[in-house]
Amino acid sequence: MIRINLALQGGGAHGAFTWGVLDRLLDEEDIEVAAITGTSAGALNGAAFKSGMVHSGREGARAQLDGLWRRMGAIGDMRIANWFRGLEPAAIAQAMEYSVPFSIGDAWSRMVSPYAYGPFYSNPLEPVVDRFNFAEVCADSGPRLFVCATCVRSGKIRVFTGEEVSTDAILASACLPTLFKAVEIFDPKTNRIEAYWDGGYTGNPALYPLFNTDLPDDVVIVNINPLERDAVPVTPQQIQNRINEISFNSSLFRELRAISFVQRLLKEGKLKAGDMSRVLVHMIADNELMSSLSVATKTVPNPVILHKLKQAGRAAADRFLAKHKSDLGLTSTVDLPAMFG
Repeated sequence: MIRINLALQGGGAHGAFTWGVLDRLLDEEDIEVAAITGTSAGALNGAAFKSGMVHSGREGARAQLDGLWRRMGAIGDMRIANWFRGLEPAAIAQAMEYSVPFSIGDAWSRMVSPYAYGPFYSNPLEPVVDRFNFAEVCADSGPRLFVCATCVRSGKIRVFTGEEVSTDAILASACLPTLFKAVEIFDPKTNRIEAYWDGGYTGNPALYPLFNTDLPDDVVIVNINPLERDAVPVTPQQIQNRINEISFNSSLFRELRAISFVQRLLKEGKLKAGDMSRVLVHMIADNELMSSLSVATKTVPNPVILHKLKQAGRAAADRFLAKHKSDLGLTSTVDLPAMFG
């Protein structure tokens, strides 16, 4: 049995790509997921995966993931989106980004605080997350689950695990402050109620919970935010989108740089093997596809885009397994020295 850890990035509706990746990994009977760390959409995918595995194994995980994305809008009255069907994702993204409703909504979110809605405020994700069976999500069996959020007061990351994982913890992990009110949760370390925003600001996702000695060495990152873009953004939409990507990748880059530094010290004999965890880093991504999308397709769960993302995720996982499955447990397939050279 090949044991791996999964690190699932957040990125709104683009998390449907991760849905496809997980769906494909479930086909591999000899791969066991030991732990999952997730932020925002990554936390939702992780909770669905774990709940299903605890309930009824691989088919349960697949069913829970399908149910999650059905609630997120992947399946509905598809006739409404029929005119999108023949378009490529980039064309759909552009149509959505420059549409009048999206432009008005985007401008409104920059001028009006979610606190201005008073008693009329509601978080649209809450009924989606409430459907999870938290006895299964928090169970001792199945993969260990870590959910990342950002403490507004301190600016530090908080990682929820075990019985701490709740509807509020997952909503906090996915709380974009321009759209949602901060989620308030008691913190036993500070002995006070803290307000939390999206975990992507401090850990997208946090990798360090996966470095426990009882967990496997392999960390498979499912990346849904492009690490690089060749073209310089010039329109307001492009600029805002790239700012979003850089912000939400920065914490991941910091942890990968630290891993690269430690691995170099181990290789040079400046650290003894056993003093630090050996981490084998892998990444499943489709940068070409993700670079063609935008913040519009992150915040508006268009059914056609969600299904195309699922298909792309399955295809990306299939390519990864064909090329690198034999490397799992043996070597990293991400060249960290080249990434930070």
